[in-house]
Amino acid sequence: MKKIFSRPDSLKDNPFHYCPGCGHSVIHRLVAEVIDELGIKDKTIGVPPAGCAVLAYNYFDVDMCEAPHGRAAAVATGLKRILKDRVIFTYQGDGDIAAIGTAETIHAANRGERITAIFVNNAVYGMTGGQMAPTTIPGQVTTTTPGGRLPVRDGYPLDLSGMLGLAAGSAYIERTTVSNPKGIIKTKKAIRKAFEVQLEDKGFALVEVLSPCPTNWKMSPTEAARWVDETMTKIFPIKVIKDVA
Repeated sequence: MKKIFSRPDSLKDNPFHYCPGCGHSVIHRLVAEVIDELGIKDKTIGVPPAGCAVLAYNYFDVDMCEAPHGRAAAVATGLKRILKDRVIFTYQGDGDIAAIGTAETIHAANRGERITAIFVNNAVYGMTGGQMAPTTIPGQVTTTTPGGRLPVRDGYPLDLSGMLGLAAGSAYIERTTVSNPKGIIKTKKAIRKAFEVQLEDKGFALVEVLSPCPTNWKMSPTEAARWVDETMTKIFPIKVIKDVA
């Protein structure tokens, strides 16, 4: 019998702890599938965030190196510079990469560090209870904006990927989603390209993935996926932001 579906070799046989409808499980699988397809499992090192994916080392069957909150790009830079033959990727949520880690990420992109960043944007601080994040959209209700984010009081959503596209050293920046099957297919292609950019030594690469967070958004998984497609993408359009690779 022909096998058409199986667990990626780069994923451990552990059940995910993520909430039902959360995008992390899907994104983990896509990253693992790409690592398998590129044949780079034995030389890949992942750097997980402080956040919901802090336990990513329980799932990825590659070397992992934990970083302090927001410092994944700095840790990845150090790893890549001393281990040039390795493939280094960071896996970060919006609270990690677009708040405390903003400086590290912008400067890593501007220097053209040969690393790959996976940026999971669910518009809230997921692990700590759903507070407003830099990516929270106007009007969105969070535990710290119970009446909705008000730009005149709380500022506007931070378009980190757009900022990184302006950095001279960034080679490939794309925003995708895992809220629907078409988006999942495109996300895998984007992740593969981001790894290939590193393998071809072309510069900094990042894929921002819009991801549902049903628990903190107080929605069902179906409602959360629809909210990404119908509301979140108006603020964060799905597109290739920069490709000079």
